[in-house]
Amino acid sequence: MTDAPKAAPATNSRAGTKKELSEHFKTYKHVWVFIECEYGVIHPVSLELLGEARKLADKRGVSLAGVILGSDANLIAAAATVCFEHGADLVYTVTDPTLAHYRNEAFTKGMTDVVNTYKPEILLLGATTLGRDLAGSVATTLLTGLTADSTALAIDDEGSLAATRPTFGGSLLCTIMTLNYRPQMATVRPRVFGMPPREPGRRGEIIAHPLNLAEDDIVTKVLQFVADRDSNQSQLAYADIVVAGGLGLRSAENFELVKALASVLGAEYGGSRPLVQKGWITADRQIGQTGKTIRPKLYIAAGISGAIQHRVGVEGADTIVAINTDPNAQIFEFAHLGIVADAIKLLPALTEAFRKRLSVNRLAS
Repeated sequence: MTDAPKAAPATNSRAGTKKELSEHFKTYKHVWVFIECEYGVIHPVSLELLGEARKLADKRGVSLAGVILGSDANLIAAAATVCFEHGADLVYTVTDPTLAHYRNEAFTKGMTDVVNTYKPEILLLGATTLGRDLAGSVATTLLTGLTADSTALAIDDEGSLAATRPTFGGSLLCTIMTLNYRPQMATVRPRVFGMPPREPGRRGEIIAHPLNLAEDDIVTKVLQFVADRDSNQSQLAYADIVVAGGLGLRSAENFELVKALASVLGAEYGGSRPLVQKGWITADRQIGQTGKTIRPKLYIAAGISGAIQHRVGVEGADTIVAINTDPNAQIFEFAHLGIVADAIKLLPALTEAFRKRLSVNRLAS
């Protein structure tokens, strides 16, 4: 089996060696997760982060907290309940009319105010469009470090967060530590961690924090909100079934076979990085370490060699079915089911077989 790339030695970009934290920074404690909640709906990555942050908090012997910003007190209270049931000990809430829609200015002020008041040791955010935008601004305002697009988290006995992320096009994994500044911040990609089990009835403490910000102080105005479910972008990260293709399909026309099978199965479709580079698929459908990380119940990979960059993005799938003409392809090393065949010939046969099977099931029901 091909070894995964090894993480580079942990370094501190601001200083070559670790120095003793000042007494001020020693007041920073606990692990926080920013809860991305729009219109009463919590983004799944926030709950995934609560599960992983729970492990970090337990190792440090500190509390795990969620932070929710919004304008509707009832929706925020409901979201806090969900956070408690997924591992949070307490939830900090900021409720204000200026937080009805996500705007960088308002959310950055809200987050920095809460951080400066209650001083978390670690602050995690989802590497979503919103999370990435907010994390950079908050880290800059707080004058601290930020590891973006992390794929693994660990913590030592001294409380130093080791966040690992891909670099050099996914060929190297680099572990980054913010040794001399607090809070330690990182964004984490959706589906890197599994969803923690829910504990119905679990409760915690809610701490409300005011936001002294007037609408006139905010330059940005929201004209329209378009939900993800109404957009044309893929929803690969949370699909139950994903069908993907690689260079083994040989042409953009043959990639239509992947789309056809995905359509019959009610699945999402995607591909490997070379297909994006060739223009066969858009970047939002790239699967792998530098694309989308997925955890479907079924993943069908047609004509994909299975290099480490792709493997890291799919190995969380419940079942991986690989189709490749090369019996020595790397993907067969981690696939649950391998089929040595020409995907261009096999995909139409699979599509027709599934179409017939689904038609029979519909008639029977």
